[in-house]
Amino acid sequence: MMGAPLGRLLLVPNGLDLGTETEVDLSDVLPKAVLETSARTEHWVVENAKTARAFLKRVDRLVPLTRPLQALSICELPRPRKGSSANETPDLAPLLAPARAGHDVGLLSEAGLPAVADPGAALVQAAHTLGLTVLPMSGPSSLMLALAGSGLNGQNFAFVGYLPVEHATRAARIRELDQWSRRQQQTQIAIETPYRNAALVSALLEHLAPTTLLCIASGLTLPQGQCRCMAVSSWRAKPPIIGDKLPAVFLWLGT
Repeated sequence: MMGAPLGRLLLVPNGLDLGTETEVDLSDVLPKAVLETSARTEHWVVENAKTARAFLKRVDRLVPLTRPLQALSICELPRPRKGSSANETPDLAPLLAPARAGHDVGLLSEAGLPAVADPGAALVQAAHTLGLTVLPMSGPSSLMLALAGSGLNGQNFAFVGYLPVEHATRAARIRELDQWSRRQQQTQIAIETPYRNAALVSALLEHLAPTTLLCIASGLTLPQGQCRCMAVSSWRAKPPIIGDKLPAVFLWLGT
């Protein structure tokens, strides 16, 4: 006799307006199918329960939730322990217990696509290990939107995440990535916490070669969003002002 069918892990995209002063209409950035799926999903694994509830309230204004928000199961991903190694992974199987019992589980990031530059990747790995179906859903990705809008090499690119904060280490890393980009003709993509945007821009303009093409994409999908690409020498003549609340993506290609 066959057992009950397993549930799925749904990778539910979020908007890109976290922490900004502008709240976009989710129907402008998420497909109808994502909103409808979110409204009927009863089990969630999220980065932050408070912001996840805020997301579901926004969904509810567009597509009524099938159950009251208070009745939903919302579990947070475990945060790394202080002093733990990068290879130390907690047991995430208990978070997927509802899927093993036949219920869909939604994975939600703070912004954009879950599991991309996001700790949710570990839960996706756990779902595969357990033999669960993983269903990525369409939605905005700041990395891909920025790459498409940059005009830089979209056939060969690398996401390098956050650059070091310490000045000398960051300078060395920027020069290393610039040289690699030039040799391989590979677009480099980095992100930063918004309040450090200005510091990263300053470091990029100082340590990238004058001929390197630099794209700065900020506030994507927001009314004040911008995406501009030009040589570092041109940026130096008129440095950009991004602000400390808009999420930004930084891309460059050595020429």
